[in-house]
Amino acid sequence: MHIFPDLARLEKTYAQELTVVGIHSAKFPGEKHAEAIRNAARRYGLRHPILNDAESKVWRRYGVRAWPTIVLLDTRGRMLGKVEGEGHSKALEKAVKQLIAEGETNGTLKRGKLEFVKPVEVPQGTLAFPGKVLADPAGKRLFIADTLHRRILVTDVDGKVLQVIGSGKTGSTDGSARTASFVWPQGMALHKKRLLVTDTEAHRIRAIDLQTWNVSTLAGTGAQTFVSGWPKPSPARETALNSPWDLTVVGDTAYIAMAGDHRLWSLDLAKNTIAPFAGSGRENIDDGAYDKASFSQPSGIYADGDSLWIADSEDSAIRRVDLVRKRVETVVGLGLFEFGHVDGKGRRVRLQHPLHVIPWKGKLLVADTYNHKIKLINPKDRSSVTLAGTGARGAKDGGLLEATFNEPSGLTLLGDKLFVADTNNHALRVIDLANDTVTTVKVRLPAK
Repeated sequence: MHIFPDLARLEKTYAQELTVVGIHSAKFPGEKHAEAIRNAARRYGLRHPILNDAESKVWRRYGVRAWPTIVLLDTRGRMLGKVEGEGHSKALEKAVKQLIAEGETNGTLKRGKLEFVKPVEVPQGTLAFPGKVLADPAGKRLFIADTLHRRILVTDVDGKVLQVIGSGKTGSTDGSARTASFVWPQGMALHKKRLLVTDTEAHRIRAIDLQTWNVSTLAGTGAQTFVSGWPKPSPARETALNSPWDLTVVGDTAYIAMAGDHRLWSLDLAKNTIAPFAGSGRENIDDGAYDKASFSQPSGIYADGDSLWIADSEDSAIRRVDLVRKRVETVVGLGLFEFGHVDGKGRRVRLQHPLHVIPWKGKLLVADTYNHKIKLINPKDRSSVTLAGTGARGAKDGGLLEATFNEPSGLTLLGDKLFVADTNNHALRVIDLANDTVTTVKVRLPAK
């Protein structure tokens, strides 16, 4: 995801000379299905062809070891070299320029833009790949991150849209609800009379005034950072971030799941300063003190009493941050390559890329995203059971174990109703925890 902007810029700049081909070598079984890949391409606006390397044959052929890896071929199809990880855009552009010059000199360069696929279309319904959803019990309303429409919708509990925040254009413009713009809104949290939003691909934290609906930027410069060590708190608006995916608020502190650098950050909302809070930055599943622990793409976070509950996506794990003992511990999950679908207790439990977690009656509700299920996890005995979903992709309503989801990514509670951002169904679903049923909320805009 982080290299998509670099690739898009190269594709645009060298449209007549450079062709990008995506090789999708899946880590998770849930990522191997063609429809899942198509949905991901639609979410991120990819226009180049993508090969589904489901059995990792191309991965092995090119000796790939890490996601992402970029391989550069010359005009004769020979492999010039490869780079792993992020932050190589300048070196790549230099190499592309060199290959263009060499191809012109030896006559092997053939200019002409290759058109492989149709332009990506945004889904036509009210929602497009909603990422997260948040309930406001006091106002009896919901906030929905309508991610691909690049806006926030405020609805009542029945789905009637009360307010639209965002112009729908891609950008980071502050201003009124009508003129402000977002890039990739995801996680949300309430702080006093404001709604805080993680604008993930803009690498910013935004704030929405709930009285005027004006949008402002709280943190982030728009640049992506790769911070090492433990820098002191710095002015939030002057600090670069790295794909903030979700956030939660305790008092005047917002804790941020910074997926891009595999850490948690804290934003002091009174002093307007920000700094890393927990995690070494190493991508792993180490428990321990804040500076020794490690996370792997934390994408969901929720505060409850003295605990922060974390959906640690790449580890397929649920983690707990003890704010009193200042330690990180694992509830379920074993590591980067230990995933699947297994209910049970302790080390037997397997999830597949969970994206959200919230507490409920001493237990945890988990969006087990790539398993297309909602799980109920007991942190005391580290047990997991399926609450809702058959595991098959779909949008079927009905009983808890009859209903189907398609990559559910966000959860919120309002009374005995659990609202679910059902991302690839472009839908808001509701689980009635009193009647054990799943239904689809009809989100509808007011007539123009």
